[in-house]
Parts: sequence; structure tokens; C-alpha cells
Amino acid sequence: MTGSELVVQRGDTSIAVIDRGGDGPPVVLLHGLAGSSRELLPTADALADRFRVLLIDQRGHGRSTRRPADLSRMAFVNDVVAVIEHVGERVRLVGQSMGAHTAFLTAAARPDLVDRLVMLEGHVAGDDGPEGAEKIGQYFASWPVPFADEAAARSFLGDRPLTDAWVNDLEAVPDGLRPRFDADIMQATIAAVQEDRWTEWENLTVPTLAVFAENGMFTAEQKDELIRRRPGTRRADIPAASHDAHLDAFDRWIDVLQDGLR
Repeated sequence: MTGSELVVQRGDTSIAVIDRGGDGPPVVLLHGLAGSSRELLPTADALADRFRVLLIDQRGHGRSTRRPADLSRMAFVNDVVAVIEHVGERVRLVGQSMGAHTAFLTAAARPDLVDRLVMLEGHVAGDDGPEGAEKIGQYFASWPVPFADEAAARSFLGDRPLTDAWVNDLEAVPDGLRPRFDADIMQATIAAVQEDRWTEWENLTVPTLAVFAENGMFTAEQKDELIRRRPGTRRADIPAASHDAHLDAFDRWIDVLQDGLR
């Protein structure tokens, strides 16, 4: 892994950051739930000829503190604010899924720090009940970890681009390989994401590009509502892509992202 690594300390929580370098305005990348900065390294490299790119492992993920006490949305936002303040200038903020939600809330809370915002497969609507978060927690709790080896992990996780991202980020422990996150932390994190944030969205002043995948997480009605409730938002759609379009539709994602960052 090239680029300098740094740690931003916030109370009892350490936030790991990769400064990939590059010339030009700073761009900060935020991964989704149960991911890490590692899965966005190809995105960072594709931007490095025009931007200085930094990647954050959000709390509870990657090389940041695994079990932080505070999993509120504001804690995630303040982590990003601390990194931006370390950078020392306004940034272009990019996030996927949960990372898009964190990025949006950061831009809403501190528009003085964010020049523009790109959300890949992110939304601000709430969920009617806890079932979604519980189902996600149960899925991660079902992983037979530690995996004996990479082959065992791939056999369980299946053949898909997201599997590559998860396997590449597994941590070696004495009895095998384990993910860099815990199921209960993921459940609590996503439960907070599923709260309705329309007020912040409708009052957001930062120029925003919302990027959706044809086969992503959101319905046509949900996509349309996001734009209808904030008409100044630009929208781009990536055909034949999943919720993880940064992995399975990489070239098209980079084209859309570069256009949104200009």
C-alpha cells in the first residue's frame, strides 16, 4: 500500500487515514458499511493525476478503532471533520452507501469545509422499523469466523466483486482470518443510518451529485424522491451496475465521478 498513513485521534477513538497523494484539490473518500478504505484504493489511483486523495477508515471499520463507544451519526461526521481540518482546506467529499450518508451529513453540518459532494448509492430516507438493521447484523454474525484461510472465506462469501473486497481486507489472527469489523457494531451503525434525514437534505447548500446503480439498493421512486425534494441535485445513473458500482462498474463509475468532481 503506497501513500502515507496517519491516525487522527478523537477521544478514545483512532481514525486511520491514507493520504494517497496526488496534485490538485483534496478529495476525501468514504467507504460503505463493513468496508474499508482498501476497496476505494483503485478509485483513489484513478483520481491521483488531478487531485490529492485521502481515504478514511470510518470508526468500527478497517484499521480504525474496532469497537468505539459512540456509533452515532454525529460521531462519524466529527471524525470526517477532524480529518478535513487536518488537511487544512475545503475538500471534495465522496462516499458510497453508508459512506455517502456520512458524507452528506458532514456537508450539511459543515458546508464551510466541503466544496462539493458525490454520493454513490446513498439516500437520506428513514426505515420504518429495525428489521433491516437486525437482518444485516444477523448476516454478519453468521460468518463462520475466523476463516481457516482465504479459500474458506471465498467459499462462504460467494463469487462476486464484494467478496474480493472483503477477502482482501481480512486480518490475520492466530487461528485464521477475520474481518476488520464486528457484527453488532455493524448493526448499531446501520440502524443510525436508517433514521430519516430529510430536513438536512432539503437544507443542504453544497453542490451535490447523486449517483445510482441500475441494479442498486433503491427503487425508482426512492431515487426520484431524493431529487424531487432537493431539485438542485444533479443525478447520474450507472447501467448494469450493483449497489457496489465502484467495484463492478469501475470504469463507468470513474467517468461519472471525475465529471462530478470538476
